[in-house]
Amino acid sequence: MPRTLRIAMNGITGRMGYRQHLLRSILPIRAEGGVMLPDGSKVQVEPILVGRNEDKLREIAATHDIDAWTTDQDAAIADPSVDIYFDAQVTSRRYAALTAAMLAGKAIYTEKPTAENLTGAVELARLAARAKVTAGVVHDKLYLPGLRKLRRLVDEGFFGRVLSLRGEFGYWVFEGDVQPGQRPSWNYRTADGGGITTDMFCHWNYVLEGLVGSVNSVIAKAVTHIPQRWDEQGQPYRATADDAAYAIFEMTTPAGDPVIAQINSSWAVRVHRDELVEFQIDGTQGSAVAGLFSCVAQPKSATPMPVWNPDLPTTEHFRDQWLTVPDRDDFDNGFKAQWEEFLRDVVAGRPHRYDLLSAARGVGLAEAALSSSAENRRVTLSPITLDEEGAQA
Repeated sequence: MPRTLRIAMNGITGRMGYRQHLLRSILPIRAEGGVMLPDGSKVQVEPILVGRNEDKLREIAATHDIDAWTTDQDAAIADPSVDIYFDAQVTSRRYAALTAAMLAGKAIYTEKPTAENLTGAVELARLAARAKVTAGVVHDKLYLPGLRKLRRLVDEGFFGRVLSLRGEFGYWVFEGDVQPGQRPSWNYRTADGGGITTDMFCHWNYVLEGLVGSVNSVIAKAVTHIPQRWDEQGQPYRATADDAAYAIFEMTTPAGDPVIAQINSSWAVRVHRDELVEFQIDGTQGSAVAGLFSCVAQPKSATPMPVWNPDLPTTEHFRDQWLTVPDRDDFDNGFKAQWEEFLRDVVAGRPHRYDLLSAARGVGLAEAALSSSAENRRVTLSPITLDEEGAQA
């Protein structure tokens, strides 16, 4: 019989917790008999559903043949049979739950942001170091086909010296008056931890680190384009959180080369792209554009020579001049792929490569971007490092 890891999954009634983490990650892993380990054995998973809505928990458990569920978060964390605590709650409830879980000796795996501010996020990283637990943070986009192919081009030296990165993310989120909105109303209230900067810049930090290098500074403008929305009960409310953010990042590659990145993020934009998010890297020897799934490239040797002529219509089909980057690998669901890697780390008792310190850097970037927007200035980021005992290094 394979060893079984019992996972208390908190916030599982929410969109991300249910769809990506339970339905598309843990349940498929369970159906496959567990995760394969290096020695050829398997470790199985057993989810324990945790949340505040008893009816929803009972329904999900019955639908997916899950035996254990509870509305008592503290009891789930204290349960000695629980090996891992997973958190997909709203951000405002996450810090306390993660702290309690690590103090109870649980391995933890969590969505982002890990805390409402940089101080809290760093304290969680310190606690993980002191508690000697395996701690992982969801960095799902780095496991997706498009970004994995883009990273492969970086590793192969395709770009030469990287010059810049450009990102476009977003879509139109309906206001909720006539057409229901696609995102929960708390996303648009600052008091509830909402805002696209808080939500997405923790992603952009690990994407930038995973593709190019470290972020040194940011200039950003966060705005609320849609000032009034309607909540899940059809009641109007004032949107106090930003629904769009426009940012420029100064970066450094591992080789020490400077790179400029710019990313536009918006829940008030209509899509004229192949995917909802796209990243373009330009370098001295070539360029590439990747979405979550696709990736195309244009080497210097095959780069055409457009000529600017505003007096004549453009006859070139620029998209046709790019080459499709082949898959080469079999790509599983990105969330599931990281779950499997994390579970292997838990069994081995080793750190996960995307830890709470990486999450703290993401929180720090979002905080710096909001300061930049409020104060109309460039904000420099300070390195965040800890020693093995969790002290500031």
